[in-house]
Amino acid sequence: MPLLDTRTWQPRRLAGPGYTVTEPATGHALGTLALATPEDVGAAAGRAATAQLEWARTPHFARAAVLRKAGDLFTAHADELREWLVRESGSVPGKADFELHVAAQECYEAAALASRPAGQVLPSEAPRLSYTRRVPAGVVGVISPFNAPLILSIRSVAPALALGNAVLLKPDPRTAVCGGLSLAAVFAAAGLPEELLHVLPGGPDAGQALVADPRVPVISFTGSTAAGRAVGEAAGRHLKRAHLELGGNSAMIVLEDADLDAVISTAAWGSFFHQGQICMTTGRHLVHASLYDEYVQRLAAKADSLAVGDPYRDRVHLGPIIDAGQLDKISGLVEASRSAGAKVAAGGTHDRLFYRPTVLAHVDDRTPAYTEEVFGPVAPVRSFTTADEAAALAAQSPYGLSLGIVTRDPARGLDLADRIPTGIVHINDQTVNDEAVAPFGGVAASGTGARFGGEANLEAFTELRWTTVRGDVAPYPF
Repeated sequence: MPLLDTRTWQPRRLAGPGYTVTEPATGHALGTLALATPEDVGAAAGRAATAQLEWARTPHFARAAVLRKAGDLFTAHADELREWLVRESGSVPGKADFELHVAAQECYEAAALASRPAGQVLPSEAPRLSYTRRVPAGVVGVISPFNAPLILSIRSVAPALALGNAVLLKPDPRTAVCGGLSLAAVFAAAGLPEELLHVLPGGPDAGQALVADPRVPVISFTGSTAAGRAVGEAAGRHLKRAHLELGGNSAMIVLEDADLDAVISTAAWGSFFHQGQICMTTGRHLVHASLYDEYVQRLAAKADSLAVGDPYRDRVHLGPIIDAGQLDKISGLVEASRSAGAKVAAGGTHDRLFYRPTVLAHVDDRTPAYTEEVFGPVAPVRSFTTADEAAALAAQSPYGLSLGIVTRDPARGLDLADRIPTGIVHINDQTVNDEAVAPFGGVAASGTGARFGGEANLEAFTELRWTTVRGDVAPYPF
């Protein structure tokens, strides 16, 4: 029996306008749903806050059982959920399978959080028991984007629920099913009590209402740096925590001792996986001058060999860009880079929403596709002559999300990484990696640091309370 029925996939009617769920590869309608208004957000926050009180009192093993069951359901319904990821978000099947795997693992890891020791016994000057304890934050607001919709929702939703919170989830309307309604269906089937998870697809006004609502003390936001700044500023005005995972323009440094026979596949994956629509995509290839010409030639040949098309009906390496607005941004940055002197070594063309994987050579600080986050399948390649120059080039970006370094000497790679501020480093790998057990986050314009995975989840979605207990009432001098 399917989890999702397009006739009944929103159990409570939202008051906003209807929205057509569209398959970007074809433009075909996959269904319609209602968007949330600010009033819907407020009503959901009230119901969630009431339900959360009982959920927080639910024994840890019962909360953990719901999370484990949810993980099992992501696997049991993989065929149905994979189709939604492929058709709604434009993912190739392999990328959809990766999202489903991570979603299940996020649930299993979150289940373990429910019984995590959550405090310390403290020494005290007074005759009393003094200790700290992690308690649920209350209602957590989650705002997630379109590019990896399932992962970027579940990595906040699962730990927040496991730790005793309720959740209001606002997915991007373009991926409201695979990034929102699918999670609601999974958790309902797993036995999550009603009113603890509300899916509220909507526009900026719904997001603003979510950040402003006083019953939502924590916001977990994943999206662009520009939008993240606005969320962070609004959260600050309302004196609430905002965990921000934002954009990137991640560098992969290829040192002179690298094996080009091995590195080209890695480099292509870093820039072209999911059409480059990944926050940690390899946006800058920094290659030693002795390898530069051959690297550009080989990477361009690899790009030309990749198939681009409908991932649901054809065997392809890249699917469609999410929509025309994003396509225009990608195309505009490539054309502006060409005008600024960059050479298009491969790609630079598109058919409808299918943008060819693109390699740009002869780039510098005047090249828009090198200095800005493209969020498309574009690989700018720049040369360097010394490790000092490579470190300086990698560090000069305002972003600080992920970093890849390729070398036959891993110790040298680690030493170089210490000179470049990023939240994530991969030696002898490209920049796109994710595991449910690992902390994830960036620095500078890429966000407010690691806020997902393990201990980071415990800190993100709970408050630390100090408690003391005395046997008798404390005496005072007046």
